[in-house]
Amino acid sequence: MNTILTIARTFSRSTTARVGIPFVVDNDGKTERVYDIYSRLLKDRIVCVMNPIDDYFAAAVIAQLLFLQSESGKTPINMYINCPGGSVTAGLGIYDTMQHISAPVATWCIGQASSMGSLLLTAGTKNMRVSLPNARIMVHQPSGGAHGTAADILIRAEEINRLRRRINEIYSMHTGQTVQTIDQALDRDRFMSALEAKEFGLVDRVETHSGSVPDA
Repeated sequence: MNTILTIARTFSRSTTARVGIPFVVDNDGKTERVYDIYSRLLKDRIVCVMNPIDDYFAAAVIAQLLFLQSESGKTPINMYINCPGGSVTAGLGIYDTMQHISAPVATWCIGQASSMGSLLLTAGTKNMRVSLPNARIMVHQPSGGAHGTAADILIRAEEINRLRRRINEIYSMHTGQTVQTIDQALDRDRFMSALEAKEFGLVDRVETHSGSVPDA
């Protein structure tokens, strides 16, 4: 459990500047332990992707996935996503880890899964990709800037195009859509409701609750 606490505290540092981290008390009847909330969730194999994705945040998420894989390669991991997107390369690092481990990864969209967040959402294990009813999913092509000589700018543009083709292939593999359909969908920001994301193949089901208002 000390290992879990260390990993989750590393993850927590990326959010501390924006919001205080709650602590919870775990009492098993014999001993009483205090955990930060992310440590307690990790104990139950829950990983939270609720920040913009950068290299530091991705490293923490990858470490959590690898640790949970070392604990059990069969017990499912639940990844909760409320993410505006972020670095393509950092996001692909998380994606590759999800595909590398043998433990099933259930993905849950709460709030939003935009850009790389939507790619991680659809990368979950088949039939375990879920959106809550009021979540919104956005897909688009990768973007980036460049400066320097004309040759430098051309190299950067070629790399962005290479990433675009690769991301199109990933979405195609996980949604069942053709690469051409994906390329057209990602040409501009495309926002989808939970039901639209299900129809597109990004998720497998929409989890409703008693207070849900039907989506028009």
